[in-house]
Amino acid sequence: MKRILIAMTAVLCIALCGCTAQHQPASDTAQSATTRENAPYTQIDSEEAARLMQTEKDYIILDVRTEEEFKSGHIPNAVCIPNETIAGGELGALKDKNQLILVYCRSGRRSKEAAQKLANLGYNNVKEFGGIIDWTGETVAEY
Repeated sequence: MKRILIAMTAVLCIALCGCTAQHQPASDTAQSATTRENAPYTQIDSEEAARLMQTEKDYIILDVRTEEEFKSGHIPNAVCIPNETIAGGELGALKDKNQLILVYCRSGRRSKEAAQKLANLGYNNVKEFGGIIDWTGETVAEY
């Protein structure tokens, strides 16, 4: 009986150790965005995006919300290309696939989708920074 109990305990320990996945958590959001689905875009926060807007010269701020959402309030100098329209082919304002592209939407869901689509299309300097709801900088509206 004692041998059966020891054997069952050993089997249980082996099963538990074998089922435990070796998992290395991402150290930050940029790391998790670049490893998810092998995404070659980087996720940053809105503060980092604002810093890049102040320090970089040749970049595009890409708003991937609908035209109506864009007109109701957007980051100054942003270009609107709705997420739903991003597919293969030429993307008008996005001619240089090496240019820094800062992508946002309302809450961050569509911007992640759009950033992945852009990366899949060969854009290699895409930084996704979430939603305008978290943006503390200036916005402009078109009426």
